[in-house]
Amino acid sequence: MHCNELFERQLRQLHDDGNYRVFRNIERKAGAFPTAKLHHKEGPDDITVWCSNDYLGMGQNPKTLAAMKAALEECGAGAGGTRNISGTNKYHVDLEKELADLHQKEDALLFTSGYVSNWAALSTIASRIDNCIVFSDEKNHASMIEGIRHSRANYVIFKHNDLEDLRNKLADVDPNHPKLIAFESVYSMDGDISHIREICDLADEFNAMTYLDEVHAVGLYGPRGGGIAERDGLMDRVTIIEGTLGKAYGVMGGYITSTRVICDFVRSFASGFIFTTALPPAIAAGAKASIMHLKASNLEREMQRDRVAQLRAALDKRGIPHLLNESHIVPVMVGDAKKCKYLSDILLHQYGVYVQPINYPTVAVGTERLRFTPSPLHSSTDIEHLADALSELWAQCALSRAVA
Repeated sequence: MHCNELFERQLRQLHDDGNYRVFRNIERKAGAFPTAKLHHKEGPDDITVWCSNDYLGMGQNPKTLAAMKAALEECGAGAGGTRNISGTNKYHVDLEKELADLHQKEDALLFTSGYVSNWAALSTIASRIDNCIVFSDEKNHASMIEGIRHSRANYVIFKHNDLEDLRNKLADVDPNHPKLIAFESVYSMDGDISHIREICDLADEFNAMTYLDEVHAVGLYGPRGGGIAERDGLMDRVTIIEGTLGKAYGVMGGYITSTRVICDFVRSFASGFIFTTALPPAIAAGAKASIMHLKASNLEREMQRDRVAQLRAALDKRGIPHLLNESHIVPVMVGDAKKCKYLSDILLHQYGVYVQPINYPTVAVGTERLRFTPSPLHSSTDIEHLADALSELWAQCALSRAVA
């Protein structure tokens, strides 16, 4: 069979299953987010974005934009190469200091994305510790899974957020083997939060390192935005904290924070760091400004929590089923891939509401959903419009309503 025929057959299957991903051509409006322009012959010109991971609107913050503009004027567009050849800039160095301070760690290391930071750090650490066994939560992000697999270390998958299962699996291995527990703080699809304290207790008991992915929590939780570990006073108990600059901080990039030795070790051996062009200085400058602002300001976090509560109340009032959690993520459950895609299309083209369908393989078949992320910049009018639109579509599609 010709390779194109093979590819086309698999693409057709995606279409038939309702899992083919359509990338919407939108243009975020600076100063007017969550409003965006839709570049499509059908539908309204202006839409409201409801699925952005720019959780606090920091991609629109004047301090972020001013810092980026100034750095662009000073340094030009690109970094000029990899960090080890010609790409290290004072903005990278300053940002790493800011990140180390955020998480109260000795050092930090920048990467081009959260995906790369997970892949590079986990694959490097696990591969270079003899006989290392990695214990990985079954709902860990693909970047963590790929990093662990690439390390070729032995790994054990424990049931999601199941402390008893983790304990049993830790107790089942040779106590002399080095161990690393890899997990997330906020799981992005269900919005649930892990048991960081109890996992750290198990790590202490079984002499294991801990690797915590805080990408959906940094900026959003804790008095300075250090994440769930900061909120709960646990940052000092976690060996390595990984985060992103591409969500609550509104720009792009990833990082790890840890001891000076561990960061230097990853810097020295991780191919995903060594051979990758560095972040543009303007991006690093914007990220630093965003982090500094959210270290001092709780206003954005408080406003976001208020908007999340408003949306949940509006959905409850109309019987729209959504997963309960204590985070900022509001998953509205549909349970059918084709209906999920249909709802997304109609919301966009008839109601001016932009939310992408979340289907397999991101979530399990039968748990398809629309994932809403209210921000401080969504208004009460936006929330009521969204809830009314969902209520009308729930009736049109004869979908089950939540029972009060």
